[in-house]
Amino acid sequence: MKTTREKVMQALLSKPRSTVQEIADVVGINGISVRHHINALLAENLISTDEERHGVGRPRLVYYLTEAGQEKFPTSYLRLTGRLLSQLKSSMPPALVDKLFTSIALDLSQDYIEKARTLNLEEKLDLITALLSKEGFSVEWEKQGGNYLLVENSCPYYHVGQEHPEVCNVDKTMIANILSIPIEKISCVLGGGDHCSYLIKPESESNESK
Repeated sequence: MKTTREKVMQALLSKPRSTVQEIADVVGINGISVRHHINALLAENLISTDEERHGVGRPRLVYYLTEAGQEKFPTSYLRLTGRLLSQLKSSMPPALVDKLFTSIALDLSQDYIEKARTLNLEEKLDLITALLSKEGFSVEWEKQGGNYLLVENSCPYYHVGQEHPEVCNVDKTMIANILSIPIEKISCVLGGGDHCSYLIKPESESNESK
């Protein structure tokens, strides 16, 4: 039987970036008890927290598993995914492999691409944050001068990407598809960075429309 602490972590595995109340609803205990377990998990670096804008008012706190927290769960599905990708890459030319990952990214982002057509750039960035969060990323963006920086603080593809870096093209393609402008990847965890980050230049949007 799972302990309450394990249930809290399982809830965050199923739905990253959950609030205390959302975790409490899944686990079936009150918010005070959830906070007790969250504090213990934070102290052990098994989960982390972030502020998330949510309508009008103050940002809300959301929680997600760290890499150490994710490693507490069975990894057989990661091994299976790695083997499947190895088999595909051994039987397909590189160009076809790249096309496959591009198709996956398009499929994941198709509904969001349609929604983005009437949005401004910052609204598109919020939409991207929602999509990537749904896929298990921890994402935030900020304006830097005339440009924007989108940062992925955690990545659900990290373990698979260590052997198959092509998987990194999935999130990059999703972001570019929704923004409809080129983006520049300026750091990557697989390259030794603390996180993956993308530079977005609004002037690219103007140039594309000319």
